[in-house]
Amino acid sequence: MPTISPLAHVHPEAQLGKGVTVSPFCYIDRNTVIGDHTWIAPNVTIFEGARIGQHCRIFPGAVIAAIPQDLKFSGEITTVEIGDYTTIRECATIHRATEYAWRTIVGSHCLLMAYSHIAHDCQVGNHVILANAATLAGHVVIEDYAILEGLVAVQQFVRIGAHSFVAGGSLVRKNVPPYIKVAREPLAYIGVNTIGLARRGYNADTIAQIQDIYRQLFILHRSQSKALSAIAELPDSLEKQAILTFIAQSPKGIVRGISSQPDQENGTANPAPSDWAIQHL
Repeated sequence: MPTISPLAHVHPEAQLGKGVTVSPFCYIDRNTVIGDHTWIAPNVTIFEGARIGQHCRIFPGAVIAAIPQDLKFSGEITTVEIGDYTTIRECATIHRATEYAWRTIVGSHCLLMAYSHIAHDCQVGNHVILANAATLAGHVVIEDYAILEGLVAVQQFVRIGAHSFVAGGSLVRKNVPPYIKVAREPLAYIGVNTIGLARRGYNADTIAQIQDIYRQLFILHRSQSKALSAIAELPDSLEKQAILTFIAQSPKGIVRGISSQPDQENGTANPAPSDWAIQHL
């Protein structure tokens, strides 16, 4: 049986699993489903359409399944669907979908830090981390194991690939391919996410092959068509196929590579990488 504070409001039609804890001053609407052993802190608001998995932790001030901030929304019945073992920290917000996708999705084992925001129709994979105040506009796709640092803002319809890392304060206007780190303004490739990949069990040979692929694409200053031709000649692997598929499915483009560009602080040009940098990225 769930444990519900007498100071909480839980609609009689809400479906709460065994071992659910509902703390004082929570509001849980009708047409909601909350999985077993999920803990809900004080002052959490869960509107209708929420589907929350097992063993989640939801901290004070979080708002789940509020209607979307989309002027085209006309009251259609949509949902927010959250997987198991996901943690939603203070004042994070996750909005219901529109009829475009019908579901806003957050996977399992995610960490959504304080004041992060997931807008309507987003799809967030498993093991994703959104740090403090990271913000996703509508229709954004975040693939598994991606990490967005604090104050990252992602434009609508952008896709961020698996195992990628977006530096704090970045504005993401183009798709971010898998396995890489991006930073600077405008956003650019700064290397392969070698530390993250090693932590998740990728061996040195696989990481080196990923580096070879992105060297062709981002460092050698070729056109994308020539870079893709060169990549096609490299040994086949699941990672290579994932990268090529991601690029093929990015008709509006991907983030830029390393290049000479004005330094934002002093107005001087950042030089192209040296031969040493090319060898070690």
